[in-house]
Amino acid sequence: MSAVPRYFQTIRRICVGSLVSGCVALSGAAGLAQSSEPLPVSVNWNETLLALKTTPTLQVVVNPMLRRGSPVHDGAFAALRSLGADYVRYVPWYPYPKLVVAELEAPTATKTSWDFSLIDPMTEDFFAATKGHTTILNFSTIPAWMFKTPEPVPYPPDPNTVDVNYRARTALRDLSLRELTGYYSRLVSWYTQGGFTDELGLRHESGHHYKIDYWEVFNEMEHHPTPKQYAEQYDAVVEAIRKVFPDTKFVALATGEADVKMFEYFLDHSHHHAGIPLDFITYHFYARPTLEQTLDHWQYTMFDQADGFVLAVKFVEAMRKHLSPETKTALDEVGTILPTDNTPEDSKELIPAAYWNLSGAVYAYVFMESAQLGIDVVNESQLVGYPSQFPSTSMVDWKDGSPNARYRVLQLLHDNLSADDRLVDTDMDDATDVAAQAFVSREERKLLLVNKRNWAIAVALPGDFATGRATTVDVTTGAQPPVTKSFEGPRYVLQPFAVSLLVAAK
Repeated sequence: MSAVPRYFQTIRRICVGSLVSGCVALSGAAGLAQSSEPLPVSVNWNETLLALKTTPTLQVVVNPMLRRGSPVHDGAFAALRSLGADYVRYVPWYPYPKLVVAELEAPTATKTSWDFSLIDPMTEDFFAATKGHTTILNFSTIPAWMFKTPEPVPYPPDPNTVDVNYRARTALRDLSLRELTGYYSRLVSWYTQGGFTDELGLRHESGHHYKIDYWEVFNEMEHHPTPKQYAEQYDAVVEAIRKVFPDTKFVALATGEADVKMFEYFLDHSHHHAGIPLDFITYHFYARPTLEQTLDHWQYTMFDQADGFVLAVKFVEAMRKHLSPETKTALDEVGTILPTDNTPEDSKELIPAAYWNLSGAVYAYVFMESAQLGIDVVNESQLVGYPSQFPSTSMVDWKDGSPNARYRVLQLLHDNLSADDRLVDTDMDDATDVAAQAFVSREERKLLLVNKRNWAIAVALPGDFATGRATTVDVTTGAQPPVTKSFEGPRYVLQPFAVSLLVAAK
């Protein structure tokens, strides 16, 4: 998770020099008039744009609320299991060193510090909850002792205590990268080969024989490598892991911004060892209003920022298709963050109930735009957030683990769209308050609608939608499961921040 995403700076850089046209103005200000006239939605069912290849899914970030015994643990993992999503991203994240780093002390001539006792329980629960589904693992945090420091780096003895400074160093002490690759090859061996042999020749047994589908190499450039350094470290880690588990595929970059230089360098195969796969690239987006704004402003700010991000995605996709067309793309952290997060005032009471629906609508909108671009995976961020750890990103209630509206929107998309669907030409006559995308499969015609505003908006449906069923998450359904009801056209009313999937009667 990016502490301060800088993708707007990147978008401005992209816009400079006419590399792309039509840069989005990020207003973040309320003021558009509410229309009483239904917004027309027209669909050309005979013009297929592309097959739906975009997987809606989520990320799971390790934190104390996911530990066994937490009041959130059972509900959160039950929600993850119930969803049944593919490409779920699992990220043991640096602020909790004892929960995410398996070797906290440098090995000596007589001992090592390998210890999975706090790491295994959550990892085992993650594998159990996602059994049968493709996953992405990202143990991003490099042990601090591998970096050049004037003295050993301390870490909190309490595993639940946050240490945001654990990553605050840049230069690896072993330029051969043997320490780095040795750590990751043993980590993968622990989970795939039943254990490993440590630096002193001693065997450590785990009993684990999990299948690691995808391994993501690092997260958000936490140690500020140059493009060349990152490519070298990626290649070394990939080569080491493939020796342990040859079937693993690899995910790269996971940047907190669409960094043009990083993408351009990394996607150039001449910058990698022969045979190194570039299976996936990933990057992140969080819409962030400012402290002086309220819900009335958020609804503009967040969707304007989403449009800016989509502009950056289009540019990166053009670069990817030119340099490495076989590489796939995942936007594996997509969410919204309120300015009160991680402040003394970040309690739940400061988050309006409608925010959760607004945030879910932003995710649905980014998913819709990504589907139109053929993006492979879009991960909503994140399963559990809570006060002091980005509470506004949570997909479940941080008191009992029950799903909230953000989870329900993902559930709606996951359960009602599939690879059998094809996107068809859809138009709303330049309407900006509602987004629409139609899909057609062998048996059904579907229409996904997203209300970007905090008021009810009527749409005029295509003639094919005289009757049918609508599955919806909005401010009236709140945290409840998506509600399915029959409808009769030609007019359909979207409640505030509604995400609705309409299916025409045959």
